[in-house]
Amino acid sequence: MHKAVEATSNEFSTVRTGRASPHLLDRVQVDYYGAQTPLKQLANISTPEARLLSITPYDKSSIKSIEKAILESDVGLTPSNDGQIIRLVIPELTEERRRDLAKVLHRLAEEGRISVRNVRRDVMHDLRELKSEGELGADDERRAEAELQKLTDARIGDIDVALANKEQEILEV
Repeated sequence: MHKAVEATSNEFSTVRTGRASPHLLDRVQVDYYGAQTPLKQLANISTPEARLLSITPYDKSSIKSIEKAILESDVGLTPSNDGQIIRLVIPELTEERRRDLAKVLHRLAEEGRISVRNVRRDVMHDLRELKSEGELGADDERRAEAELQKLTDARIGDIDVALANKEQEILEV
């Protein structure tokens, strides 16, 4: 469950807040010779200025596919290239774009909650198997389920706190 919360927090860092960060492009997948490859494996991503991302592909022939992947992603940035480097200028966030990014955050948070619930479901299944095999009594099973539910609620609470913090950061003008 901790890993699900950690993964969700990392996903939150890929949503932009008006400042340039190489993490903005962590979710971008590029079609590189027929395989979906993370952008950070195909190029060096740097932030030369506060509102500019610079992407230097290791293979210059992949510039077009990198541009296409950025345009198709939910990052909301338009790339420009000079044949060597792709530049992404990060504009000021409009109120409408802030709300769109908040929706993306809520979707990511729900995926994180689902991951936590899936872990709970798997453990509940294991508990029921132990009970049916006679290795665990009914009282022990109920206590373990109650404890598991407390853990689940705590982890979902962690995701909600991270969501509230990131949403406040995005909606801040």
